[in-house]
Amino acid sequence: MPRETIRVFSTCPQSKDFVPTTYRQAVSDVAQWSEQAGCTGMLVYTDNSIVDPWLVSQIVIEHTQALCPLVAIQPIYWHPYSVAKMVSTFGFMYGRRLYLNMVAGGFKHDLTALNDNTPHDKRYDRLLEYTSIIKKLLETELAVSFAGEFYTIDKLKMTPPLPQHLFPGIFMSGSSDAGIAVAKTLGATAVQYPKPPAEYENAPLDAELDCGIRIGIIARPHEDEAWNVAYQRFPPDRKGQLTHQLAMKVSDSQWHKQLSALSELGQDRDDPYWLVPFQNYKTNCPYLVGNYDRVATEVARYIRVGYRSIILDIPPDEEELYHTNMVFDQATELAT
Repeated sequence: MPRETIRVFSTCPQSKDFVPTTYRQAVSDVAQWSEQAGCTGMLVYTDNSIVDPWLVSQIVIEHTQALCPLVAIQPIYWHPYSVAKMVSTFGFMYGRRLYLNMVAGGFKHDLTALNDNTPHDKRYDRLLEYTSIIKKLLETELAVSFAGEFYTIDKLKMTPPLPQHLFPGIFMSGSSDAGIAVAKTLGATAVQYPKPPAEYENAPLDAELDCGIRIGIIARPHEDEAWNVAYQRFPPDRKGQLTHQLAMKVSDSQWHKQLSALSELGQDRDDPYWLVPFQNYKTNCPYLVGNYDRVATEVARYIRVGYRSIILDIPPDEEELYHTNMVFDQATELAT
């Protein structure tokens, strides 16, 4: 399978982990490392605790040649017209395609602070309207009208129009039934926090759904070296474990519950699928850990069952992306 048939995205560092004087350089560095490693793009987070993702995405674009920001979009922050205007403006000014990661929910305390008490499934109904308006505004030079339960626009036109080769790719969570249904309707990529790959081999993915996964990878030429790096980077943290437990009590996120249930089953030392960083509240995705061959085999299994987009965790340095790139080169060959 050609490497270019798989879209790989890295993830941008978060501003809360840096002081202001070093953050711009950190974003620029990770963006350049990601491009050199062959990534399609880089996920840029959004929540109440970090800086604006659009301004971060501008740094990404201005310090790379082709890397595409995957901008997280929270409906309660922006009107859909504002999102469409930003996409068209980036297209006009930089000629760069963007991807949009449509966020239905978020951290519970963030939503409460913004007085958003919309139930889980209803948030996906809102996201469907929201994203539909963005798509309609960007796909035509004509005026658009839309009347829904959450949003209404009347003869609204997008200027400047977006060249169609820059039309954004749409990503969203695909862990719940509500999320999957909306992703199908929108033709969006449904991103999941995956179970071990063996669990999919007798339960193939929905052929009508474009699917992606979010994972971390720690791979080295030798197994012991990889695990040493893994435990140094993510040592046990009792405070993090307690924070994770508290978050579980208030979260209505389906993927959070699914990963937590898996983590309670325990870890086989010989299994590359690793949930310790998630259990310690250090990241929100499973990791694959091991030597190149072992991790590449697991990634290839995900690819074979139908996952074509992979969003990686935040890379700690350029070297980590080098090792991850070795894995993908092997995995795409194995998946053929």
